[in-house]
Amino acid sequence: MARGAPLLRRSAGGRRVIDGHLLRDLTPQVLGALVRRGADFAAAEDAVQEALAEAVRRWDGGAPDEPKAWLVTVAWRKFLDARRSASARVLREVAAHREPAPGPVGQADDTLLLLSRCCHPALSPASAIALTLRAVGGLTTAQIARAFLVPETTMAQRISRAKRTLAGERFEEPGDVRAVLRVLYLMFDQGFAGDESEEDLSAEAIRLARQLVASVPHDPEAAGLLALLLLHHARRPARRTAAGELVPLAEQDRSLWDTGMIAEGVDLLQHALAMDRVGEYQAQAAIAALHDDAASAEETDWPQILEWYDELERLTPGSPVVALNRAVAVGHVDGPLAGLRLVEALDPGLPRRDAVAAYLHERAGNRAEAARLYQAAAQATVVMAEHTHLLKQAARLNRA
Repeated sequence: MARGAPLLRRSAGGRRVIDGHLLRDLTPQVLGALVRRGADFAAAEDAVQEALAEAVRRWDGGAPDEPKAWLVTVAWRKFLDARRSASARVLREVAAHREPAPGPVGQADDTLLLLSRCCHPALSPASAIALTLRAVGGLTTAQIARAFLVPETTMAQRISRAKRTLAGERFEEPGDVRAVLRVLYLMFDQGFAGDESEEDLSAEAIRLARQLVASVPHDPEAAGLLALLLLHHARRPARRTAAGELVPLAEQDRSLWDTGMIAEGVDLLQHALAMDRVGEYQAQAAIAALHDDAASAEETDWPQILEWYDELERLTPGSPVVALNRAVAVGHVDGPLAGLRLVEALDPGLPRRDAVAAYLHERAGNRAEAARLYQAAAQATVVMAEHTHLLKQAARLNRA
């Protein structure tokens, strides 16, 4: 849901009720408020969940004017109650030193604060990313596991360990900016590549990236990441049909692309590159800008895109995803068979490997093999729109 949307909606009888779609927006802000007051992360998360459960019970007769303030107040009380049951001594200390002053709750957005604090130096980058995706992005453990390409049970254990590590931490040190950038990248990617119900996640990642760029204006990678997100998000209006089916980049109606957003992304990228400290997000943004600059798929500057993929491969050595995407560029510059040789050297279990191989086989004229690989790729994906698109590609080639 866009920022600035009303926090409440009206029922058929005119009664104000909570809008369930806003819980993902409110939850990290309330959680951030508790952490900022001194609550440890795990206890604060439990308190917020209890406050949300109480809201469901008590707001049936009408939601309050300030849902966030209500949730912060109730969640803080829940946190204090939990501390009281654990230790009277701790409760006295909290009451004496951490009890918030009377008055209205501040309306500052604590989401970015929470994002930074969750990327605590005590956590490994992987654990920090997983925890913040859960707390700020609202992703389920299964969604995060898919983003990391690990089993769901492994990711659940990682998140639990991260919470235990943060127990008792006061969050007095700033978070790792590199980890924050990675979180925003994965958050956007989940919303962009996922089902339509997750699209708000991409807009939220862009909003947070804007705040981050404002707070670290001389970090070229922060600007590069925001540029990358904008250059991809600009294509969203053309990415799906009216029925919700995916439209490949080469087949999109480019007149639907948001030219204002593209111009903003290019300006940000040029500003970042001028700092002469190229990083992976700037390289990815340069590739996206070259795609957005082409008036048609046939006019895409593939040789320059391949040069940027060479740079990206240097910046991220050993990345199978970069190697897979680079193979597509090689297929356009040196021919599909050259691209296929690179794909065949990659792990057969790599996500999207079969889809890329199918695309290159089709360009090489091997339609039967391309159809078989599109079918295999469709069975491997968990995104319904992508599954449907790949099956349609296989059916198209089989008919031909």
